[in-house]
Amino acid sequence: MNRDYPNKSIEFVRTIAEGNLVALHTHQTWPDNENYVTMDFFRFDNNGKIVEHWDSVQEVPSETKNGNPMH
Repeated sequence: MNRDYPNKSIEFVRTIAEGNLVALHTHQTWPDNENYVTMDFFRFDNNGKIVEHWDSVQEVPSETKNGNPMH
């Protein structure tokens, strides 16, 4: 993805790890200035390889209903 989108940036907002589970909360800015909030969840095997991955991606709206930012 870095090769195809060299101007994309990712800010890691939160990282949580427990045992073989890791959760990442990120704010991504794509080259066309689209902003997304993402959550990625990983489960690793005993060799440190990812064996499961789930994610949730939402584009950051220009305004939120509660007035709070999404990042």
